[in-house]
Amino acid sequence: MYPPKFDYHRAGSVEEALAMRKEHDGKFLAGGHSLIPVMKLRLADPGCLVDISRIDNLKGICPDGDTVKIGALTTHAMVASSGEVPEALPEAAKMIGDPMVRNRGTVGGNVAHADPASDLPTVLTALGASMQITGEDGSRSVGADDFFTDLFETVLGEDELLTGVTVPAKTAGTGTAYAKLPNPASRYAIVGAAASISVADGKCTAASVAIGGLLPATTRANAVEAALVGQEMTDANIKAAAAAIADSLGDDVMGDIHASADYRKAMAPVMIARAVKTAVGRA
Repeated sequence: MYPPKFDYHRAGSVEEALAMRKEHDGKFLAGGHSLIPVMKLRLADPGCLVDISRIDNLKGICPDGDTVKIGALTTHAMVASSGEVPEALPEAAKMIGDPMVRNRGTVGGNVAHADPASDLPTVLTALGASMQITGEDGSRSVGADDFFTDLFETVLGEDELLTGVTVPAKTAGTGTAYAKLPNPASRYAIVGAAASISVADGKCTAASVAIGGLLPATTRANAVEAALVGQEMTDANIKAAAAAIADSLGDDVMGDIHASADYRKAMAPVMIARAVKTAVGRA
């Protein structure tokens, strides 16, 4: 299906993009993998698209002390090949779509779209990433825990643009990993789990675990984290901690033609255990 008619404007800077969006009441267009499909389905009719894909200073991965800055227009392929970011990010980026999608799709577009079955929101939540947002009134930084609010919803305002993501740099003694049960057709996550685990003398000293694909928004697995900290990282202890995810899911687990809610609940601890075990090995 063809999308409805729209006007097109190309921005050369963040300031110009914000001004164009306000003047024409448009939507930002980056890689197009989220917005164009919903326009073709007539689920969105913005009337005007503001193309930000040529704003070069929103592209790239830049280490900055104990953090790494990822520009919003950085492609999934760039993340997948990066050795600068925590291991879970390139691991997840390699699982997104196919080579054509990874070469065109952007980190910012993926994160701002906030698809509950997407991979990056889950990883960024586990990493404790912060989102860099710019609007007419200035810039602000929002943690991943607060950024994703509901099904396809974030804290981004209509007059704001996500300009980048900041993640912790890789550190000795801490490992990260991502594991997912993919939809075999779309490669979206039926269940995805990300973990950042710090280990000293064989015991977990810090844990951050997030789950995606089965709830309206990516969610921290607080009960799993609490069950891991202070424990020796044996297979039995990891499995027992992963089972605590049942305490973090609530009543909002989703089901569809690809997998029922009960099946997703059953697979959640399996994916978490895989992610945690891999992260421990990397730590």
